[in-house]
Amino acid sequence: MRDLRVSIYSIYHLRGFVSPTPETTKEPNILGKVASVVGLLGAALFFTGWIYRWSYFYFFQLEITTLDLPAQSFFIVPLQVFLGDGWAILKTIVAILFTAIAIYLTLWLIHTIGDAIGEKIDNLRSPIITPIKKRQQSWLSRQLKSLTEFSYAEFNSIKFLRSLLDEIIIVFWILIILYWLARWQGTIDARRDAGQNSTLPVITLVAPENRLPLGRKLENEFINPSLKGYRIIGDRGLFRNILGQEQTDTTNPKNPIIWRLLMERGGWIYLFPALPPNANPNDRPPVLAIQESTLGEQLMILSPDVSKKRSP
Repeated sequence: MRDLRVSIYSIYHLRGFVSPTPETTKEPNILGKVASVVGLLGAALFFTGWIYRWSYFYFFQLEITTLDLPAQSFFIVPLQVFLGDGWAILKTIVAILFTAIAIYLTLWLIHTIGDAIGEKIDNLRSPIITPIKKRQQSWLSRQLKSLTEFSYAEFNSIKFLRSLLDEIIIVFWILIILYWLARWQGTIDARRDAGQNSTLPVITLVAPENRLPLGRKLENEFINPSLKGYRIIGDRGLFRNILGQEQTDTTNPKNPIIWRLLMERGGWIYLFPALPPNANPNDRPPVLAIQESTLGEQLMILSPDVSKKRSP
């Protein structure tokens, strides 16, 4: 009877009536990969935007951590770094090619050094294995044999560390390239906005006399403001250099005075006089921080360019 059951099972198995054990197939986790890519892309964009704005405002001697800028704005700024103009696009393409080549060469160099070290270790342990095999297999001999036959390349922790090292190198090169791209572009844009070709608006600020220690009187612009009741700490020369230069004046093309708005943030207005056309590359404009009025007695006018003389 037992032989009959075995024969029937064999026949069914040969004819395909017995279904094979289903193999589990791993489906690709597409959503997980997309989320990972989006997370890495967001981190790279935020890093690029932060470095760009840090270098931009550092040119004007302002610390970015004190400006209370919205975090979401850092994700938009990288568009200026990568796609600001033709020169920025060209730099981005060159940076991508350079990054790919640098990562490839670095990984190749590290793997080559690792393989050379592994080969040296194998050559050093080869003379030790043969004498141990010829000796009596004592406990100490077995341990030494196990030590010499250990292959670090097959150890899971070593594989993990090697993979981690590769990822660190890739991230390192990407961050280095993003840092320099953002810093260069931020400094270039800051120099442009500080000069005569600035994209920042021209500003006119009107405030009560008792709220500004600097400025010209509207009824008589040739009278210096009264400094009675004010005290000073710091470089008096900086104050004196601005005194008498508070108005926008383009009558002298070689040394025009154009006041522009840098930013308005956190209840403060940051404005500065643009640098002259013959300014040195290391020159920086002085920045004035004026507190906004909460009573409505302050007036601010913004314009893309200075006013034109009206024809009679």
